[in-house]
Amino acid sequence: MNFGFSEEQELLRATARKFLENECPSSTVRKLMDTPEGTTPEFWAKLAEQGWLGLIFPEAYGGVGLGVVDLVVLMEEMGRVVMPGPYLSTVLLGGLALLEAGSEAQKKQWLPKIAAGETRATLALTEPNARWDAQGVTATAAATGGGAFTLSGTKLFVPDAHVADLLVVAARTGPGAVGAAAGSEDGVSLFLVPRRAPGLEVTLLPTMDQTRKLCEVKLAGVRVPADALLGVAGQGWRPLRRVLERATVALCAEMCGGAQRVLEMTTEYAKIRIAFGKPIGAYQGVKHKAADMLVEVENAKSITYYTAWAVDENAPDATLAVSMAKACVSDAYRRVAGAGIQLHGGIGFTWEHDLHLYFKRAKSSEFTFGDATHHRERVAQLINL
Repeated sequence: MNFGFSEEQELLRATARKFLENECPSSTVRKLMDTPEGTTPEFWAKLAEQGWLGLIFPEAYGGVGLGVVDLVVLMEEMGRVVMPGPYLSTVLLGGLALLEAGSEAQKKQWLPKIAAGETRATLALTEPNARWDAQGVTATAAATGGGAFTLSGTKLFVPDAHVADLLVVAARTGPGAVGAAAGSEDGVSLFLVPRRAPGLEVTLLPTMDQTRKLCEVKLAGVRVPADALLGVAGQGWRPLRRVLERATVALCAEMCGGAQRVLEMTTEYAKIRIAFGKPIGAYQGVKHKAADMLVEVENAKSITYYTAWAVDENAPDATLAVSMAKACVSDAYRRVAGAGIQLHGGIGFTWEHDLHLYFKRAKSSEFTFGDATHHRERVAQLINL
């Protein structure tokens, strides 16, 4: 069996690495993370020119038509440089939600614009209860005359909502009592809401990881027309679950790329940092810690690659693999980033060194789409424990 990447995928990796090393060095990352947008129009346009904003969209909608495995290759390279900006939210949340749940007309209207870099989107799912499952959706969408809806509620930790042109909002339109053991997925609907819609208020939140921008979105009687509904009313959770699975795999790949870079930075430092007359990498304690980091990284990559393949092929265990990967990679990235700081000693704790960028990204990514505890519980449920 061939477990390697294809020649085309390796070419994508090489192209992405060269591009990101030139266009997104740590100096640029530091400048961008201090801005509210987290990116620039010029950089966003270059991502569109590379075809990456439409990488997993079909060619019929202006995309490249590649799969999740190809996406994993790109996301790893983005993770290596801790690339800021609304890529995850636009392509893998808002864009994928449109692709999975939207009508043909909605897809043709919005996906080519996203792929061309003309429109940014995001997904407003989580609420103050901080749940990632269907029971966490408590915002309401009340039907009004003419097929229109009025949205009310609060969405929290919405990525890049302040720079999005379009929000995909999850709200309840029917039965499925919040907190009920059964039927909670019924009644969840998805709506397209322009960011400047009357009654919609977006507030940028302070975050530990400044490369990722999160917002609070308040819906105070936001009225949307009938054609704002994505898919069938009350049946939005199934496509939304597919979106979250693909986005989670992509996030795992990004985390693997960051962990790999931390390992490289740490081993390079261990070879040049002299203590008691020889490099610290010569000491057994440092060697063993670095070896543990390598094991963590390789295990994380292996499960991520398998999961990407399983999702691409709609394998029976794809959903299980997603949760296993997120639990494993969340822990691995956090531990690798922490060990990297420890082995760097004092310099690893300074603002001038880049390690803190990776540690903060590890912590924020750990809780995005559910932390390891959440996904271990999900694994237990999926195998009927």
